[in-house]
Amino acid sequence: MGAQPSPRALPTPEQIAWHEMEIQMFLCLDPCTWQGREYDNHSTPLSKINPARLNTDQWCEVAKSFGARQILFVAKHTGGFCWWRTATSDYGIKNTPYKGGKGDVLAELAESCRKHGLRLGIYVYPGDDQWGAGIGSGGRTKDPTKQEAYNKILRQQWTEVLTQYGEVSEVWFDGSCVIEVGDILGKYAPKAMVFQGPHATLRWPGNEKGIAPYPTWQAVKKKDALTGVSTGRHSDPDGDVWLPMEMDTTLLDHKWFWAPNTDHMIKSLDQLMKIYYASVGRGCVLLLNATPDTTGLIPESHVKRYKEFGRAIRRIYENKKGETAGKGRTLELRFDRPIRVNHVITQENIRHGQIVRTYEVDGLVEGTWKKLLDGSSIGYRRIDVIDTVLVGALRLRVTKAVDKPVIRSFSAYEVSEKGQAQVGLSRVDGGWREVAEWKKIRLTDQWQTIDIDLTPHVRAPGQYEVEFRRTGGRAALEVREAVAVIGGTEAPRLITKLARPHAWNINRTAQVTLDPKGQTGLRVMARTKGSDPWRGALHIRGLD
Repeated sequence: MGAQPSPRALPTPEQIAWHEMEIQMFLCLDPCTWQGREYDNHSTPLSKINPARLNTDQWCEVAKSFGARQILFVAKHTGGFCWWRTATSDYGIKNTPYKGGKGDVLAELAESCRKHGLRLGIYVYPGDDQWGAGIGSGGRTKDPTKQEAYNKILRQQWTEVLTQYGEVSEVWFDGSCVIEVGDILGKYAPKAMVFQGPHATLRWPGNEKGIAPYPTWQAVKKKDALTGVSTGRHSDPDGDVWLPMEMDTTLLDHKWFWAPNTDHMIKSLDQLMKIYYASVGRGCVLLLNATPDTTGLIPESHVKRYKEFGRAIRRIYENKKGETAGKGRTLELRFDRPIRVNHVITQENIRHGQIVRTYEVDGLVEGTWKKLLDGSSIGYRRIDVIDTVLVGALRLRVTKAVDKPVIRSFSAYEVSEKGQAQVGLSRVDGGWREVAEWKKIRLTDQWQTIDIDLTPHVRAPGQYEVEFRRTGGRAALEVREAVAVIGGTEAPRLITKLARPHAWNINRTAQVTLDPKGQTGLRVMARTKGSDPWRGALHIRGLD
């Protein structure tokens, strides 16, 4: 008998509830806000950190203005500053003038979220610069003698934030985590969604553009899920683990923390709507960032754009023309009279997984069925935008499926302002480029460790492929080890071997800056043998 097919991936009840949020707010505030930077360089005295006007009710009101149902708060970023009254460190809000040294911003936010009916998510960076566990480290300290002590610190930090502030619905391990905290999650937050790490129930799409790859499959193979760093490129319609993608992106293009004179970086409404259609409109959850300034308030110019975004989203759903649901490969939505349609929104009942593989939608135009669109994945939600057409009925035809389709909703809308709904995506950003630095390397028959700077080619967070290609010589290239180096720190979890010879995928999850933390490198141990040694080039390309 042949191998049995893997069981279809099904979401947990918590994952279904997460999908139904559709939008949430990321909230980034840090000492680097006072420095106009993206990473804290510890140059700001604690005596200067006093966001005196900080108002977590304002944060919640802004979140609700664009439809967010959860706030994910960066309670500790890479520099180690803690916004709660931790017992693990003196570097935090408790040792600032804020509220006379009595402040606890996480406590304030938790209370505001409860008052406004919002869920609370918490981000505690796995590493900490003060312990020599830099970006990309996952919490591994450069000095091994400090590892055990730091493990206890991080475990205590997670215990504090998960036991003192009420229910936490999501936890974030940015860039994964090498320190075991699974027992803490299981004890104190068993229903929380987990972004990255060995206990992940969510994954990164592979970019910070807010754009999901299409087709958008929410399943992966179990072996990929267990890595804790699987991305959109691991999507597999026949995967056996439901691991949905969370689409994180910034309002300031591209900056996670507030700085003076950055209003020109605010994304336009058209940009935000493109992101909405390519995230929520592809069945994912949009995680849109907010950046309070040094007063503690989200700036008014940002507030204005969030409100515009919320109004534009609501306009999509104001003029519903009809809706139906059902099981099977064909579903019709009939109208009492011909109506104008330019949005078709389809939802599978994801309790049964993703069953539909391809589909078409026809319109009854002047008594004749006419094909209006076709697509691939549907999942939790698929928003299709078409030119306005007058139809007497719509028909959904599932042309390929792995089981009997279960359609939760098939609905039609006329939206007066479509905006920039269509997003053109390419898999490759600019194609392959040669890494000039490799030309300086001369391989021998002895193993040597070689560091190659990829920084000139890695200008934004995302996924990158690197590949060695032969240009001459008959001998083989041997590579014993390949490691990504992020901001000077080895990050073995952020590099994976590809099926092609001498090719790897690197995930740059951290923000790219002009200082040393923005550097990306490849460290390989390699050699070549023989009288006619291998000669070649190193190439790199970025993926969406």
